[in-house]
Amino acid sequence: MRAIGTRFLIVGLLALLMFIPLFFVSAVIDDRAQFSRETIREVGREWGGSQLLSGPVLIIPVEGPVSYSETVAVTDPQTGDTRQENRSRTEIRPKAPVHLLPVTFDLDIATRTETRSRGIFDVPVYTGTARARFDFDTDAATGLLAEGERLLWDQASLRVTVSENRALRGETRLTRDGEVLPLEPRADGIAGVTAALGDPRGGGVYTLSLGFNGASELSATPMGRASHVTMTSDWPHPSFFGAFLPDASEITDLGFTASWTIPHLARPLPQAAREDYDGIARQQSAFGVRYFQPNDFYQQAFRAARYGILFIALTFLTVLLLEGRTGKPTHPVQYILIGLAQSVFVLLMVSYAEQVGFGAAYALSAGATTLLLTMFGALGLKLGKRTGVLALMLAVTYGVLYLILRSADYALLAGSTLAFLALGLTMYMTRNEDWYGPPQEGPRRPWFGGSAKASAVPEGSAKPASD
Repeated sequence: MRAIGTRFLIVGLLALLMFIPLFFVSAVIDDRAQFSRETIREVGREWGGSQLLSGPVLIIPVEGPVSYSETVAVTDPQTGDTRQENRSRTEIRPKAPVHLLPVTFDLDIATRTETRSRGIFDVPVYTGTARARFDFDTDAATGLLAEGERLLWDQASLRVTVSENRALRGETRLTRDGEVLPLEPRADGIAGVTAALGDPRGGGVYTLSLGFNGASELSATPMGRASHVTMTSDWPHPSFFGAFLPDASEITDLGFTASWTIPHLARPLPQAAREDYDGIARQQSAFGVRYFQPNDFYQQAFRAARYGILFIALTFLTVLLLEGRTGKPTHPVQYILIGLAQSVFVLLMVSYAEQVGFGAAYALSAGATTLLLTMFGALGLKLGKRTGVLALMLAVTYGVLYLILRSADYALLAGSTLAFLALGLTMYMTRNEDWYGPPQEGPRRPWFGGSAKASAVPEGSAKPASD
């Protein structure tokens, strides 16, 4: 029989060989996860997609003198000759409009989630309502005019940008001091709504309410000089993102509430400008929430595949320590079968999770794998009473793996602690081993629990059978 040190090296190489089936298992999981993501995107897009509310912006057209030169043909009345002359002209033409952002901007958004199914996949979507109150300082517009320019107050309009017009649901209503202002879709090819205000210099507070569908994300832009935004939902797993995190949030199993207070100095947007900064606001200042699905079973399966080599190695090590020196040693093919069984466990977990959910799928897959390997230890490896130790190790291993998969925050802590304990136990169990093997043939000894002692053999007697 080979020395225990050599056998440890061989089993270690066999454990590394198990990276190959785990790689193919990961490829299958990646394919299923990609199919799931495509389905979620498709359903979410059909429902309304990610929603970004940006605005409002008050737009005031401007007209002013524009001087330009032109070449005209001039005919001399006496000679009849024609010559070209450059002449300058000045006309009153439309100029770049003035864009005003609100002084105060209060936005309250509430959503209610529901689940849509397509095939075996469940997709969370939401239905939302938004209510905004805001006003404008129209005096700021006059300071942006050049000489000869004038503001066309009676042609002022209000604009709000959304991600998709087809996501709007219910009544979209804009009022100014109780007066209802009609809304129309934007005519510039960008999603959103617009309203003709007439002369806005009378002041007043505007109120905008709209309903919409969406999926995956919901965000807004801080358009006011002082912006106050509140979001509430029944979704218990929000993931806040964007340029600003909430000042305060409360998350429970029944949903979440979050609020933001953002001053104008915190955003790269002027209150009054001749340029349209709405695109910059959406790109650089948007913030909101993702409707996050924590630890979906594809993420858990990926984590199980990454930790798979650790648990396969622990099982190999257990078998190596349990097999007796008096019996037939475990063959490399048997180690490979053990590793393949634990690799297939991940596929079983994913396939069952798609049908019955993660918890039941994990229990079924882990139970079946533990039973299979325990029976193999008893019948194939001939471990006898030590089969119970193998079963206990497998139960502990899959219990720890379940904790790792359920808690991404503590996965590394649990995995590294288990690896350290396994290594320490191995060092203790093999503390008396002769890693180079006995210097001469002698009676076999146990793998752990004592050192070898050669029995005295009378001269002329037959030598003990070789290992």
